[in-house]
Amino acid sequence: MIYLELFKAWFQIGLFSIGGSYAALPIIKNVIVDGYGWLSISQFADLVVIDEMAPGPIILNSATFVGAQVAGFPGAIVATIGCLTGPAVIVSLIAYLYFKYQDLPVIRSILSILRPVVVALIASAGLAIIMLSFWGEHGFSSDMDSLNLISVAIAVAAFAVLRKYKLNPVILMLGCGLLGGLIYAR
Repeated sequence: MIYLELFKAWFQIGLFSIGGSYAALPIIKNVIVDGYGWLSISQFADLVVIDEMAPGPIILNSATFVGAQVAGFPGAIVATIGCLTGPAVIVSLIAYLYFKYQDLPVIRSILSILRPVVVALIASAGLAIIMLSFWGEHGFSSDMDSLNLISVAIAVAAFAVLRKYKLNPVILMLGCGLLGGLIYAR
């Protein structure tokens, strides 16, 4: 039954998404794209862009979108509930334990170990999106002919504008999307 699969998949994603939505992107990709095949890698990249622009947590937006894509409105509800169930239980348990044992050195050590792991997960997701944007669905290639120079130029320009003018990232993404759309429409 598709609803049970959706709940199970998003429960699993929610349960193991330690570190927030950006850290969850590799897990979402592995389960949704590689595991169930509900989205292609190109659709996944589009999903990430849409999630960035939509209000709310990326993981919840992803669950709702994928659920709707796979099984309509009921699928969106089931996937979203599945995504929330595991973390709600875990956060409640961790909050209780943290407030009870927060002064223990072992707790502080565990938290200091988790910080770089979360940063690595976020970097992994960002690298996957960059590789998709620059080299397409086949991934990194040393062949310079497969490199999309237009995407590289837009990314470099966007980074320069962001650093120099501190422009709102949403406005910058919309501008890059419009620029890319105009270039590729020719």
